[in-house]
Amino acid sequence: MTLVMGVLNVTPDSFSDGGRYASVADAIEAGRQMAERGAAWIDVGGESTRPGAQRVSLETELERVVPVVSGLAVQGVAVSIDTTRATVARACVTAGAAMVNDVSGGLADPQMLETVADLEVDYVAMHWRAHSAAMQEFTAYDDVVEEVAESLQSRLQACAEAGIGPDRVILDPGLGFAKETHHNWELLAGLPRLQEIGPRVLVGASRKRFLGALLAADGQPRDAADRDIATAAISALAAMHGVWGVRVHDVSGSIDAIKVAQAWQEAT
Repeated sequence: MTLVMGVLNVTPDSFSDGGRYASVADAIEAGRQMAERGAAWIDVGGESTRPGAQRVSLETELERVVPVVSGLAVQGVAVSIDTTRATVARACVTAGAAMVNDVSGGLADPQMLETVADLEVDYVAMHWRAHSAAMQEFTAYDDVVEEVAESLQSRLQACAEAGIGPDRVILDPGLGFAKETHHNWELLAGLPRLQEIGPRVLVGASRKRFLGALLAADGQPRDAADRDIATAAISALAAMHGVWGVRVHDVSGSIDAIKVAQAWQEAT
């Protein structure tokens, strides 16, 4: 069954939920509640990756994420750390995280892959072309599905060369990252091609701009907080394609949608 990864951003500027949690305790409680609702993983991030976001210092990122990771892990919650920095990855695994979710696929920090290999945790490698501040300058593709597939194949090979076994790698096509609206739909339609690479695929469509554009009214994109039903629809369709997981803000909606998809498949 497709699993759900809950998004827990402890940032002031993430596109959907930045600044939502006033304290570490509030963030830990939010993560705990997502786990209670059925999230298999809670993905803690301390640096916004929305288009145009500026980087934060290493010290700031560590201050934001380590206490939250530790607080959740102590309660038995499975935690993933969303970071492009090897130092943050190591600190958070030491604090109890059991997965590293790197939107750069190891390209932002040359020490990342070796660090993950040493830590012996699961690793999400996403398709990536540039940091958030500049990524929308790199949205040209001749064939987005094939080019993303080739890039992910290269990242999987790089992981293997660093000592990360293929059974520990999850591949993410990076919806919304250096992609125009139509590229995201093409990648979703092209999931079977990405799954040929394997071993596991994660879909992160939650509340993203291409959904806001789809649901626009009078030329105005739908607000991010009102994109959860569309997100759940993608979760159901992704589950029908057998993806390993979906990364979402609204855990309950996607849990329900995936259950529907599973029941539908089991009845055929």
